[in-house]
Amino acid sequence: MTQLSVNVNKIATLRNSRGGSIPSVILISEIILNAGAYGITIHPREDERHITKQDVFEIREFLESYNDNLSKKGFPKKEFNIEGEPSERFLDLVLAARPDQATLVPVKPGEITSDHGFDLKDKTVFQTLKSMTQRFHREGIRVALFMETNFEQYPLVKELGADRIELYTGPFAYAYESSKEEGAISFQDYERAAKDAHKLGLGVNAGHDLDTNNLQLFAKLPHLAEVSIGHRLVSQSLLVGMETTIRDYLKVLSQGNGV
Repeated sequence: MTQLSVNVNKIATLRNSRGGSIPSVILISEIILNAGAYGITIHPREDERHITKQDVFEIREFLESYNDNLSKKGFPKKEFNIEGEPSERFLDLVLAARPDQATLVPVKPGEITSDHGFDLKDKTVFQTLKSMTQRFHREGIRVALFMETNFEQYPLVKELGADRIELYTGPFAYAYESSKEEGAISFQDYERAAKDAHKLGLGVNAGHDLDTNNLQLFAKLPHLAEVSIGHRLVSQSLLVGMETTIRDYLKVLSQGNGV
């Protein structure tokens, strides 16, 4: 089954809007994992508008303790995924936090959220990503690159050494909201991209505005290893509760093709 990693940025956004420690990112993360999610994702931006540097290490410590308890019971570990821009700041943070996966994402100054994948034809971008990937691999950290469905660039992903792509699913989500027919047309691009990535030996992750409606189609994506979902999942949890929301997402994902 495709794995679900939950992005808890929005929990930190709510906390930061008032100051203090409520709601607790750690407490919500525990509820998420107890409900069956595979892991926790964060995107610690430089301005710390949601996840802070302190959060990064508190979540790491929480997951270490959580996984120790799982190990004693014979259960598989939960994963820690950190997203961020290819910068020295992010490099140092990831090397210090040592997550299971680092997802490199292009970031524009002032953006509200990530809204595009990398252009690897830019030689400077390519070399920066290659260098960072090598550093992460030396520490045993899996590397994913945020990409669009421009599969002609996937050989460059393989060349620079990344393990996976994370498909930016914003265009699919917007098409699906227009109509299921438009969503189906958009989905064809993602099918082709996923198949081409798999042929190259790349794993396939996905994320951005996926929910229990559009996942009824997107969960059928061939070779889909993991989805990282934050905003819409947290928004749904405000209506029905976090535990119910996680189980609803897992139910939809279980009906897909997965790997």
